[in-house]
Amino acid sequence: MADRLTREEVEHVAKLARVEISDDEMEKYQVELKQILDEVMKINDVVLYDDEYMIAPWSVDSELRKDEVGDMLDAKDVLENVPRHSGNYIEVPVVLGE
Repeated sequence: MADRLTREEVEHVAKLARVEISDDEMEKYQVELKQILDEVMKINDVVLYDDEYMIAPWSVDSELRKDEVGDMLDAKDVLENVPRHSGNYIEVPVVLGE
């Protein structure tokens, strides 16, 4: 593998980034961009496991509480505790913009 990018490759990257680079910078970026790409290519060396993926650092599944039917609240009792209401409806601030 070469230790630098070609001049055309660096010019292409500069064009994509919409930056102008001088000849001195060209030499510098040929080496530095190659070093960056070499580091990124190390991702290909990562071993992947097909049978089991680690999603969380623990193995116990979360347990949710059981839903239980309870007594309904009386509408009058609920409306006594809200700042504003209209009939049986609770008034809330507008949250959507215009």
